[in-house]
Amino acid sequence: MKRLVILVLLATTILSCNTKTKEEIEIKKQETPFVWEAANLYFLLTDRFNNGDTSNDTNFDRAKETGKLRGFEGGDLKGITQKIEDGYFTDLGINAIWMTPIVEQIHGGTDEGTGITYGFHGYWAKDWTAIDPNFGTEEDLKQLVDAAHSKGIRVLLDAVINHTGPVTEKDPVWPSEWVRTEPQCQYSNYENTITCTLVKNLPDIKTESNEAVNLPPQLVEKWKAEGRYEQEIVELDAFFERTGHPRAPRFYIMKWLADYITDYGIDGYRCDTVKHTEEFVWQEFKTECDYAFSEYKENNSDKVLDDNDFYLVGEVYNYGISSGKFFNFGDKNVNYYDTMFTSQINFEYKWNAKQMLIDDLFSKYDSILHKELKDFGILNYLSSHDDGQPFDPNREKPYETATKLLLTPGTSQVYYGDESARSLVIEGTEGDATLRSNMNWDAIKNNAKTKAVLEHWQKLGKFRINHPAIGAGKHQMISEENKYVFSRRYTNGNFNDMVVIGLGLVAGQKSINVSNIFENGAVIHDAYSNQDITVNNGKVELNSEYDIVLLEQK
Repeated sequence: MKRLVILVLLATTILSCNTKTKEEIEIKKQETPFVWEAANLYFLLTDRFNNGDTSNDTNFDRAKETGKLRGFEGGDLKGITQKIEDGYFTDLGINAIWMTPIVEQIHGGTDEGTGITYGFHGYWAKDWTAIDPNFGTEEDLKQLVDAAHSKGIRVLLDAVINHTGPVTEKDPVWPSEWVRTEPQCQYSNYENTITCTLVKNLPDIKTESNEAVNLPPQLVEKWKAEGRYEQEIVELDAFFERTGHPRAPRFYIMKWLADYITDYGIDGYRCDTVKHTEEFVWQEFKTECDYAFSEYKENNSDKVLDDNDFYLVGEVYNYGISSGKFFNFGDKNVNYYDTMFTSQINFEYKWNAKQMLIDDLFSKYDSILHKELKDFGILNYLSSHDDGQPFDPNREKPYETATKLLLTPGTSQVYYGDESARSLVIEGTEGDATLRSNMNWDAIKNNAKTKAVLEHWQKLGKFRINHPAIGAGKHQMISEENKYVFSRRYTNGNFNDMVVIGLGLVAGQKSINVSNIFENGAVIHDAYSNQDITVNNGKVELNSEYDIVLLEQK
C-alpha cells in the first residue's frame, strides 16, 4: 500500500504597493519509496496456503498414503492470487511475498522412517524449467505476479542450486558428471559442509566443476515427450554463447532460474542452502539475475515498478547479525554480502527477541545495520518452515511476536499463520511437518480471538509499510520511565519519514513527548487507535484503550 507524504512549502507573502508574490501553498506529493531493508515480507508454503484449483491436487500418480502433512494438500498459485486480489496481503501490510519453490518436483515419494513424503515443499527439483502442475501453470504464475505488482507487492521465488530431488523408482539419479551421492556432510569445516550431500539420498550438484556436461538423459527424454526439446536447446545455446560460461552443471541451473525473471518479472530470489555451495557460485548467480532483471525492465517498461535492483536474500544456515558480514565455518570466514547478497536470513533474531530487553534489541540492530551492514540488510523471523525451535510454538504470545518482529530494524519475515496464531505443534507429525500445517482460514473467519490477533498484525503491518523509517531508519529512545517511547527517522533524497512509537503504555489517558520529532501545532495521527491529535507544548495528549501508540504526521 502506498502512502503520499505531503511536503508543504509556504510561500512568503511580500506586500509592496498593490502587488504581492505568490501567496498560495505549493503542495508536493511524493510516493513512499519501496525499500527492501524495510520491507514486510510474507513467507508461505505454496502447497499449504490456499487451494484455488482443486482440479490440480493430484498429479504423476502421487496417490500413496503419506505420513501426516507429508503429501500435497492442494495449495497452489491460484489460491495465492485469490488472496492477493481479495486484499488479504494489503490489509496485513505486506509488500513482498516469498513462495517456496514452484519448479516440477520428483514424481515419486521417499520414506525415511516418517512415512512416505512427496515434494510438496518444493525443494526436490526434477525439472527446473517446468512449473509443477500441483502448483499450477505458467499462466497462473503470470497472473500472480501481475496481481501482486498491481498492488505494489513484490514477488520472490526460491532458488535451489545445491541439489536435485531424491532418487526414487520414478526419479533416477542424474549422471555422475552432474551430481555426487556421497559422502554425507559433517558440517565441521568448510570442505565437509560444501563438497558433500546435505542428507542421505539428496544428490549434490557438482557446483565446483567447470567441466562441460551433456543434459541428463531423463531430461532429454522428458522434453522430447513434451515437444519442447528443440526450443530448450536453442535457448541453452544462446545462453552459453552470450555468457561464455562452460556448460558446467551450475550454469544450466542458473540459466533455468534466470528465465523466471525474464519471463515473469519476479523481483527477487531467496537462495537455498547457500553455505553448502562455493561462494563464487552466488557471485555468478547474482550476475545472471542482474542481467535478466535488466532485460526484463528493458522489454517491459510499462511494468517496471521502480529502480530497485534485483533482490537476493541468502539462507546461510545459523548466520546471525552479530557476525556482521562474515560467517564462520570453523576453519574459514566467508563474506556472503559483498558481490553476492542484498540481505541474509537472520537466524539469531528469535534468541535476541527472547533474551534482550526491547530497547537493547532495537538499539543493537540499529547500530549494526547502520555500521557493519550499512547498505545491506537482514531478514528477521520468529518462525519458519524448517526451524524446529520457533519463538512461540504454541502461539501463546502472538501480540508480542507481532510487536517485536514488525518494529525491529531490518526486513521482517511473517511466516504464514504468524498473524493468525496457526499452531506450530501438530499432533501425529514427525520432524518439520509440524511447522507446515494448512493455513487456518476457518479460525480467521469464525474465531473472535484469532480476529483480534489478526487485527493487531494488520495495524502494525500497515504502519510499517507506510513508514520505511521503521525498518530502515535511525532508532532513538525517547523515554523509558514506566513506558517505552522511541522514534525512527529515515531520509532518501527528498523523502523524509519520521514516526514516534509508544509501547507498554497505560490504558486510557496518555501524554507522549514528541518535541524532538513533531512541531507544535502539527496534526498527528495515531494509527493504532485511529485518532488525530495536535501537538501542544511538545506533547500529544490522547485517550485510548490500548497500550500502544503509532504516531505519524498527517
